[in-house]
Amino acid sequence: MPTLRRATRAGSARAHVDAGADEVNGVATPEKLRDNVNKAVEKVTPKRRSGDDAALVASSPSGGARPDREAASTARIPTLVQFPLVAAISFATASLGYSVVAELTQGELAGVSRSPGTREEIAILAGWRIFELALSWFGGLDGLDVAMMDFLSHGPAMYLLFAFYNLSAKTTIAALAVDVVSASVPFSLLRPLSAVHKPSSALPNRELIGWPLQLLTAGLSTSIYSVVLVSSLRFLLPSIFVVHFEGLRNLEPAYSASYLAVLPVTLLFGIAASTFIFPPFATTGKTKEDERVTNFDPAEASLGETVWWNFWGYTTKAKVAIGRTAVTLLVTGVNTYLACAMTIPGVEPEGAAAYAGVWVFAALCTGLGLGLVGRD
Repeated sequence: MPTLRRATRAGSARAHVDAGADEVNGVATPEKLRDNVNKAVEKVTPKRRSGDDAALVASSPSGGARPDREAASTARIPTLVQFPLVAAISFATASLGYSVVAELTQGELAGVSRSPGTREEIAILAGWRIFELALSWFGGLDGLDVAMMDFLSHGPAMYLLFAFYNLSAKTTIAALAVDVVSASVPFSLLRPLSAVHKPSSALPNRELIGWPLQLLTAGLSTSIYSVVLVSSLRFLLPSIFVVHFEGLRNLEPAYSASYLAVLPVTLLFGIAASTFIFPPFATTGKTKEDERVTNFDPAEASLGETVWWNFWGYTTKAKVAIGRTAVTLLVTGVNTYLACAMTIPGVEPEGAAAYAGVWVFAALCTGLGLGLVGRD
């Protein structure tokens, strides 16, 4: 038995020496030790991303871990609950905001406006607000888009109260801020900014929304709003105010309207309109649908295809501009009409419609102008 044990040990030693070519006199070389240690570590250590890779992800232009965290936090909220939550936050913020404004301004806004008097008016105004939020939410708008859209839709009525009902600038700005914030905050909480509003994102024609062109488009939009508003105040609105706006306190701003006088107002509208319409339109790339539109041949097309092409035969980029402009016209016209007819005493429906039409026309001209600037 001892002899067999020694033989076994000797054989093992010879096998070990033969297998370990990196051993000298029975002692492993440093290179061999390092190799053995590295192999052992690889076996027992789970694979993970290296520090350099993790740093690269964290600092990547696409947003890295932060958008993932935002998306994950939103994903934890059930889809069916998200929009009701948006509406609830919006209504709660608006209620709280108007209460604060009333306290800080000693009820000045209530002196020139009225609360809805019937259940029908309450239902109409609340239903329209929910429709605005739904249009924004299911249309994929982010917080900045909603803020600009809400300013365009609520601004005309607030300007009317400021210019012709002697509402102070402080109260006007505060009330308008409540409208804008109450609409945009839920979107900012539950939906991250879209790629078009992130400077680090890679988009087609990114140079078209750089600061130089943004200033140009804002200036163009401001000019259009200024021309339309001043022309309307001088030649159209005075007679409408006299006939259909009972209790109007001041007509002087209409007769003395000038470009310099309305510039602070039209500048804000110009910035809001250009921000809402131009960037998504300018950064839209070409799609397969564009080839169908470009290669359309009326000689070979069917009647249905020809009708489709005549009414909706636009590129994807043009459709974005049309869609954004149409949304602006809709929310501006409806909200201005409802605000004038249902919340300002003495305003007749005809007068509210005429006043809303001025702002709708200004938004339409602005959309057309921005479309010409950003077209291919």
